[in-house]
This record gives sequence, structure tokens and C-alpha cells, in this order.
Amino acid sequence: MLVPLIVALALLAAGCGKSKPESPSEWASGFCSSVTTWKDSVQSAVSPIKSGNISKDSIQTAYNEFKSATDTFVKDVKDLGKPNTQVGAQAKQDVDQLTTQINTDAQTIKSDVGNVSSVASALSVVPSVTSTLSSMTNEVKLTFHDLQMLDAGGELTTAFKNSSSCKTLQASINKSS
Repeated sequence: MLVPLIVALALLAAGCGKSKPESPSEWASGFCSSVTTWKDSVQSAVSPIKSGNISKDSIQTAYNEFKSATDTFVKDVKDLGKPNTQVGAQAKQDVDQLTTQINTDAQTIKSDVGNVSSVASALSVVPSVTSTLSSMTNEVKLTFHDLQMLDAGGELTTAFKNSSSCKTLQASINKSS
């Protein structure tokens, strides 16, 4: 009686409630949904600043919203693990590299925002923050493209092509390019 209970608890503790690795379709859809949610959240966070509301408080509020969205994004894509394909390990490595770079860029923005003490200094960090956000967007676009090309014509490519969330993401990327 005790052994089955211990096995069940061990499986739960190991995170076996969700089967991993995910199918290519689930993985691609999860990745694209995470990117889209992050992108929309970041755009919402910086919207007041883009409309001219630049102050120490507005910069800090935008940063806090950006940081929360970025932390969620990094966690969500890391939680995806690797897709169940021959190129799954490479896909996971690409996503891990992306999240490392995103975290580095977020630290750059944190440093910039931490130096804001007045309206003048708030205005002075906007170009740097904008440049870093642009770099982050490009890193995500590049990773998205690379993931689609990992196994040209294979399972992962097909999953990206067929996922409605990936189609939405691709349309968004094409629109902003």
C-alpha cells in the first residue's frame, strides 16, 4: 500500500502531471502564444511613454509591467521543454539561448531605468531602452525564423505552419517588418 503512494508522489514531484516532451504542434503553438502575449504586453507597457507621458513614475511603471511580462515569457517558454521531434534538442537550445539574451537585455533596461531621477534623465534613457526593446524584438523574430527552419519540411516546420497562434504571430511579424 505504501509503495504505490510513494511512486505516485514521486511522479507528481517530478512534474509528470504534464507529459513532456510535447508534440510538435503543442510546442509550436505554446511558443507562438507565449511570444504573442509577451509582445502585446510589452507594447501595452510602453504605450503611455510612446504617447508622450514621460516621467520618472511612468518609466518605472512601464518597466515594472515590462519586467513582469518578460519574466512570464521566459518562464513559459522554458516550461515548454523540448518538442518531441528529431530536432527537439536543438529547438530547446535555441529557446534557451533566446531566454538568456532576453534576460540580459532586461538587465540592461533595468540598469537604464534605475538611473532615472528626473524628467530629463527619463528622456535620456528612452533611446537606449527603445534600442534594447528593438534588439529583443529582433532576437525573438530571428529565433522564431530559426525554429521554423530547423527541420525544413519536417514535423516542427509543419507544426509552425499549421498552428493558428503561429499564423497570427507570423502575420504580426510581417506587418511590423
